[in-house]
Amino acid sequence: MATENVDLIRQGFEALRDEGVEALVPLIHPEFELTTPPNLAAEPDTYRGPDGLRRYFDSFYEAMDQVTIEPDDFIPVGERVVVPSTLRTRGRTTGIETTQQVVQIWDFKDGKAFRVEVRATLEEAMEAARSASGDP
Repeated sequence: MATENVDLIRQGFEALRDEGVEALVPLIHPEFELTTPPNLAAEPDTYRGPDGLRRYFDSFYEAMDQVTIEPDDFIPVGERVVVPSTLRTRGRTTGIETTQQVVQIWDFKDGKAFRVEVRATLEEAMEAARSASGDP
């Protein structure tokens, strides 16, 4: 199952890059949830379902004219997948470009992406993923 989960997340990143957020909707569970923590987001929040996913990306595009999330790796941890990635943005009015390293922890339900947690470091994400999956 871990291989299928890695493949699904890889497919999701490719779909986002090539076709935009709407290409992700078929890959997420109807009860999908994405949480951005206060230490990594100007406006921390929890985004639920397909509309929440759209709202998450819309929040970027209010201020940015370019947003990319580039995965650096896909690390299976039990049934979860940890994805260290680079978030790159460019300000709509300023043109200022930013880069932020983030790590996502993906959970699955019924063969679809179910939950994403965002963490600041790979070490923190791996610890959280291992403890949730029961791995040492």
